[in-house]
Amino acid sequence: MKLIDIKEIRGTITLKSGLHIGAGDMEMKIGGTDNPVIKHPHTQEPFIPGSSLKGKVRSLLEMKSGLMKESGGSPLKPSHLTNVSDEEREEGKMILRLFGSSGAEDEAREELGPTRVSFADAFLNPEWKLRADENQWPLTEVKSENSINRIKGTAENPRFTERVPSETVFDFSVTLRSMEGDQGLEAFLLSGLKLLQLDALGGNGSRGYGKVEFHFESEEIQKHFDDIIPL
Repeated sequence: MKLIDIKEIRGTITLKSGLHIGAGDMEMKIGGTDNPVIKHPHTQEPFIPGSSLKGKVRSLLEMKSGLMKESGGSPLKPSHLTNVSDEEREEGKMILRLFGSSGAEDEAREELGPTRVSFADAFLNPEWKLRADENQWPLTEVKSENSINRIKGTAENPRFTERVPSETVFDFSVTLRSMEGDQGLEAFLLSGLKLLQLDALGGNGSRGYGKVEFHFESEEIQKHFDDIIPL
């Protein structure tokens, strides 16, 4: 299997609603929030982990393929493609070529080859960060939430969630490797990004968090992306 090209797809992600990607910080600090967002350890600026982008795009493509009935909700593996339709099998192979498969299934890996796509961490866009500094915009906000007792009509269980505010802009970069014989992987990847734009990134998407908008440096890619109807 021969590598024939490596392409970098670059652009920006603009938040259209508050974004919460948790830091996994189990230590509760006095006066702190219940759910802090992930931040760079040196700058304390929020960022979007590449793993969050990759995981959500992959899960949406797996949902679209209908193969979750075979995987039971776990990441798709080559063994899940045994008793499926030809169409589902081909779409499953596209997913596995893009995002990779378990190293335990060596025979399938020989057919599918290495992971093709790599998502870099997305950091604050420098131009947006400069405007934020000049205007003293906060890089995060704290949103209070609670549940309502349906009988009493009173608020219960207050909690405080940290979010990155809407209209914050991040730079993103996705690297796509092309192996000899690959076809349609870039278009398939872009359809996954379009699904993400239609859905939500991070936590609490059902409450309106995590709406994002992609803008690409390449006008050709942007036009293709705008024309995609993924469902």
